[in-house]
Amino acid sequence: MDGKQMKFSKKVILYVILAVLALIWIVPMLTLLLTAIKGKKDFYSGLSLFSVPAEIAWDNFTNAITKGRLLTYMKNDLIVSGLKVPIGIVIEALAAFALTRLNIKHKTGWFVFFLVGMMLPMQTALVPINIIYSKLNLLNSYFGLFYVYVGFGISYGILILRGFFKGIPKDIDEAAYIDGCTRWQMFWRILLPIAKPAVATLIITDFLATWNEYLLASVIINDNMKKTVPVGIMTFVGEHGTDYGYLCAGVLLSVIPVLAVYLIFQRYFVEGMAGAVKS
Repeated sequence: MDGKQMKFSKKVILYVILAVLALIWIVPMLTLLLTAIKGKKDFYSGLSLFSVPAEIAWDNFTNAITKGRLLTYMKNDLIVSGLKVPIGIVIEALAAFALTRLNIKHKTGWFVFFLVGMMLPMQTALVPINIIYSKLNLLNSYFGLFYVYVGFGISYGILILRGFFKGIPKDIDEAAYIDGCTRWQMFWRILLPIAKPAVATLIITDFLATWNEYLLASVIINDNMKKTVPVGIMTFVGEHGTDYGYLCAGVLLSVIPVLAVYLIFQRYFVEGMAGAVKS
């Protein structure tokens, strides 16, 4: 077998592997969609999981919005995510700027200190958070939820932005200072725009993590009118039975904001992750 045939064979094998992987990712979404458009009677008629029903049950989507209060849950999640993501990224960017651009002592030690936060299991903090929040009357509040989200997300954000900032040449700093920039101006007007891919990466990952977080939200929020999407969708599960079409319709609708954020920022995603692992 000559070189061209070998190269062609490798390409065929690669595409087959990619097709199989794509199928593995597509099948769950396909089953979710097909389940969402089936009525209750379709589940007892012996209809295959991958079969399209004769009549699409649009009521599943309207019931998810009206009976399930899905729009209320999505509004709550958007408020919490809208607070957590930008505030968290600004704090993380400032910390990364200090670790890479300012003359502070023990930079590596501070960086390791921040990384230790990634090793703390969220479950170990549930009881202390509940006790403290009860005393401070922060339970069932948007502030209490987004505040703890910021705390748990700082370590990852600093890891990403520090790696990206370290890849930016220091010559840019010197030129900015010569032109009369203050440290704040250099951070806000020069470094942060250059780090746009890393910031976009964090917007996607932070929004996705905040939107889908269940454990902390289920502990801190008990008010039905303030529940976020993951906690709210659990109310779709009945005690004596579950309407899976209704449940899957709610899940599909709840994916729309996450998909929109990803489509807006996805072109920066790969570049941001690549920059984060440099140095």
